[in-house]
This record gives sequence, structure tokens and C-alpha cells, in this order.
Amino acid sequence: MQFRKLQETYIYMFSYDTLSEAVNGLKQRGYIIDFNLDNDQIKCTKTPLSLKPDEFEITEVYRFEGNSDPADESVVFAIESRHGQKGVLVNGFGVSADSLDDKMVEKLKFRHV
Repeated sequence: MQFRKLQETYIYMFSYDTLSEAVNGLKQRGYIIDFNLDNDQIKCTKTPLSLKPDEFEITEVYRFEGNSDPADESVVFAIESRHGQKGVLVNGFGVSADSLDDKMVEKLKFRHV
């Protein structure tokens, strides 16, 4: 477990070798909702739950690069709503401003420390 500072909050980070290990590990720890990006919010596909950037916090971030192409990256975000709902957001290409609201892009930026 590594100690990291993200978004001005100190959190514990686990170490995972693959994207699937990260998703499974988070699900075992209660991050059971699957979120997808939708312009200015994240949405659960199985329920009507949707969250704007000010309605959730990113509690953990895991970045994975492709074996053959470092530009082929995936990012796994552990998300917690202000009401305690926990889930996972997987972004296959990193955060891109092409189809996301500026507030969402800023929320999903993560800084290496």
C-alpha cells in the first residue's frame, strides 16, 4: 500500500498490476457501482444514479499503460458520492476535453506526487 496525496486529501493507495485486478479489488472493498462518463456527469447504467463533478470525490486513481504502446492507457477511478455511494469509473483513453464538460475534465485530472 502506498501513501499518496490526491486533490489535497491524503489517501491510501493499493498496488495493482492490471486493470482487472484494480477493478476487482475496488469492488471487493465496496466500490460496486459501474460509472460511465457522460459529458458533464458520470452515470450508472443500471440505475438512474448520475453525479455532477461537485457531487462526488475521487478517492483512488490507478493508471495502466498498454504493453506495446504507452499511449494506450487506461485510468481507473474509485468514486464516492457525497451520499456514500461507491463505484468505479474506467476511462480507456485518459481524460479528453473532446466530449467532456470543462468541470468534469478538471475533476478527473490527477496529479502524480
